[in-house]
Amino acid sequence: MKQRFPLKTLAAAASVLVLSACGALAPKNERPAAPVAQAWPVDGKVAAGAQGQAAAELPWQSFYGQDARLRELIKLALENNRDLRVALLNVEQARALAGVANAARLPTVGVGLGASRQPDSTGKSVNSYQAGLQITAYEIDLFGRVKNQSDAAMARYLATAEGGRAAQISLVSGLASAYLAWVADGEMVKLSLATLATRAESLRLIRLKYEAGAASALDLAAAESAHAAGLAALAQAKRAQAQDENALTLLVGQPLPANLPTGQSLAAQSLADVPAGLPSEVLVNRPDVLQAEAQLMAANANIGAARAAFFPSILLTTNFGTASSALSELFKNSIWTLSGQALMPIFDAGRNQANLDAAKAAQGIAVAQYEKAVQQAFREVADGLAGRATFTEQLQAQAAQTKAENERLRLVDLRYSNGASSSLELLDAQRASFAAEQALVQVRLAALLNGVNLYKALGGGVEVKGAASKS
Repeated sequence: MKQRFPLKTLAAAASVLVLSACGALAPKNERPAAPVAQAWPVDGKVAAGAQGQAAAELPWQSFYGQDARLRELIKLALENNRDLRVALLNVEQARALAGVANAARLPTVGVGLGASRQPDSTGKSVNSYQAGLQITAYEIDLFGRVKNQSDAAMARYLATAEGGRAAQISLVSGLASAYLAWVADGEMVKLSLATLATRAESLRLIRLKYEAGAASALDLAAAESAHAAGLAALAQAKRAQAQDENALTLLVGQPLPANLPTGQSLAAQSLADVPAGLPSEVLVNRPDVLQAEAQLMAANANIGAARAAFFPSILLTTNFGTASSALSELFKNSIWTLSGQALMPIFDAGRNQANLDAAKAAQGIAVAQYEKAVQQAFREVADGLAGRATFTEQLQAQAAQTKAENERLRLVDLRYSNGASSSLELLDAQRASFAAEQALVQVRLAALLNGVNLYKALGGGVEVKGAASKS
């Protein structure tokens, strides 16, 4: 006699197979291997030399803690910047949409009340009243289509949240860079004014000598050229300063307040030192990398949903309530209905296969975008470390050159006053001193901007609760 499997055993086996199929529809979420080196391409002492708190854990209030004006401007920007506001609202929208997608996994229960009147076979009007709870077209998610759609929506929400964090980090970095450029151009204006005053006085004296026959036309032309160059440099510095202020106003989201705290000069600026750590540590803290990873998770879930479309969809509709031909007896007679519908795709002109192919292509794009985000992060940190390794030496060398040019100008001016140097030699010393001072300001700015960019590249710039009291 052939042994037969009990019906419950067959049902249990079928359930296991179905659940196994559901789990296999979506690719497993695995972080792709980082296509970068395991260490930064700089000297090990440089990469590990910085001591202090990791950038991602160091609040911007501490990193920019030396300049009260900068901290106040960053605070205002975080409150008023429109781009950041849009990014945060996008996060809220994505969170709500993820809630909508997740709600589809549960049945929607509604209460309904209906009344109708229609003639019977004798022509007499018959009343009918119904009231009860209803579940309409609830999909029994045996193959994980709805679950994968919910997972994809949640992953998109996580990606948007990381995008919001990246927007804040970029705003803090952008405002700090614009502020430092504003300070630098302000110092350029002061330097140009002082140089122009000196050249105007030299032009006045040479013109007097020329009129008295003690200076040549060549001397006069050289002095006029130097004075005109000073005017051009002043105009350029004023224009750059005004443009920097406009950029700050846009980033802050409002006109700059008149009662801002006193800021520091470029030479007095000091940024907190942050260690580079390992590339793997940076990737964990970079919001753009985490965003790309979440987008890859969403792409995997979309593949699962596209594969589930090849399997039957089972819809359940049910109603439980009361019915009566008289409104006064409505709640005396209970009724219920339960109906199901299974839809199996047979011919769809290749629609499901095309959707699956599109989902697989989107996953490939997401992988490439993740790898690009990793490479971009690696490059930005490596650039910052290279700058940190060389800007100190460049700044020292430029300061030494500026000091030497200023001393040269002092000596030439002294010799010119005693008639031992020509006016052309004096003008040349003035030009060299002015150029060295300008270069010193530019190198100081570049070194500070490198520190700002390195802090950003390491994932620093987040808002930390309780840190505002330090500002």
